[in-house]
Amino acid sequence: MKQLVWRWVFFVVGIMSMSLGISMTIIGQRFGVGPWDVLHVGLFRHLGLSIGTWAILTGLVIVLVTIIGTKKLPQLGTWLNILFLGSFIDMFNWLLPDVTSFLGQLICFIFGIVVTAIGVGVYVSPNVGAGPRDSLMLLIMKKKGWSIKKVRTGIEVIAGLAGWALGGPVGLGTVLIAVLLGQLVHYTLPMAQKLLFKICGYSLPFTNKSAENQK
Repeated sequence: MKQLVWRWVFFVVGIMSMSLGISMTIIGQRFGVGPWDVLHVGLFRHLGLSIGTWAILTGLVIVLVTIIGTKKLPQLGTWLNILFLGSFIDMFNWLLPDVTSFLGQLICFIFGIVVTAIGVGVYVSPNVGAGPRDSLMLLIMKKKGWSIKKVRTGIEVIAGLAGWALGGPVGLGTVLIAVLLGQLVHYTLPMAQKLLFKICGYSLPFTNKSAENQK
């Protein structure tokens, strides 16, 4: 029971941290945001609602597609990932102050990438459910036989271009997030794994490489 409780604590804290990091990059959006966040911001600017709401809605659409493709329901953590991520993004977008200066936005953007990577590492470490975008990636890999790199890059390019067409903020930072996030998670994930193991003795049953893209 102790192990299960701590796994869910890590999951929720990780999702919250990842959401905070995403909101920080949105504050520094003059440099661009992550490919999926380009889409969420673009939908927000074009159709209203909120950025977090669009993160939830796109996640639900992706899960529906993967359910049709796999004929299997995802784990509970996948559903909670969708709900918590969008809700926390909206919460932090409301709580965090507006930053207008170049230096302030740059600092927010850089720290946002780091905080996002920490959040991803922490939330992946208990292994309670893959993110919806990961589920879609795995489905396409299974159907087409393409590599992880090819599928993930293709999905993110499509999401980024769709968001850009809707007025989402694309910039050098968008490329940096796409390139650097997985590299940073390569370090944050084992750190979170070690901490979780130290607290309750749980160790992740798969490797770093299979979990680098769990946003």
